[in-house]
Amino acid sequence: MGNQMNRRKFLRLAGLGGVVYASGLSGWAGAATSGGAEDFFFVQMSDSHWGFEGPPNPDAKGTLKKAVATVNSLAQQPDFIVFTGDLTHTTDDPRERRQRLAEFRDIVSALKVKTVYFMPGEHDAALDNGAAYQEFFGKTHYTFDHKGVHFIVLDNVSDPAARIGDEQLAWLAADLQRLPPDARIVVFTHRPLFDLYPQWDWATRDGAKAVELLMPHANVTVFYGHIHQENHHMTGHIAHHSAKSLIFPLPAPGSQPKRTPLPWDEAHPYQGLGVRAVKGGPRDTEYALAELAIGAAKS
Repeated sequence: MGNQMNRRKFLRLAGLGGVVYASGLSGWAGAATSGGAEDFFFVQMSDSHWGFEGPPNPDAKGTLKKAVATVNSLAQQPDFIVFTGDLTHTTDDPRERRQRLAEFRDIVSALKVKTVYFMPGEHDAALDNGAAYQEFFGKTHYTFDHKGVHFIVLDNVSDPAARIGDEQLAWLAADLQRLPPDARIVVFTHRPLFDLYPQWDWATRDGAKAVELLMPHANVTVFYGHIHQENHHMTGHIAHHSAKSLIFPLPAPGSQPKRTPLPWDEAHPYQGLGVRAVKGGPRDTEYALAELAIGAAKS
């Protein structure tokens, strides 16, 4: 009965759009502090596209540094940080690709939190099957555990056809088989695992197979990037949450003929950009999300 109430609450909140969860994180004005030794929170950062230049973000060389400063200025530092792909902007030049990856790595090394997880986006990995990315950041898919939660990082970008692939799906199945049905699981991907808007490459061709493998588990949440905006979606009991970008926002699915970035607003710089704080507790199967704007902190 409790899970049914949670799903109903999620669907009602998601229908409102914008910031739909109240945060229990300490360090934010008006937030209620939730105690407990096993409480934790992490920060999700996504789609920095280091190397991009153009009118959609005239501060393209400064925005990532401002995001790092924003996270470093938090009163309570997160347990860890995860970057959900598109660390760099695509380039056909392998040398330039590596230079951008190195520059990105050097900028984010200024983060106070030293436990930082990375995963590629298609801009980082699709042109060389993730070869350059792996030179700098290691494996493109892996797992880790933190305070009773099992985290799974899936790679749905190194294959230029936007597939996870049979080998990785077999790896996922083997990992899930060793977990009890009520295990708390968080999945990180770059592209959405469901068909959000395939016409704009906002889907994973074999994502339904991954969702099917996850379905027997009662407590699964998916966080992803790629679409440069908030979106909240349910596949059965599995909640999927997308993150804002650190470079430019993109239009709502199908809201305009082409997937072109929303224009920069001089009156409201950095509008639509941000990072996300995610809080969990020892008994929580839902997560409190807090959207944090960037640009207020100076790099």
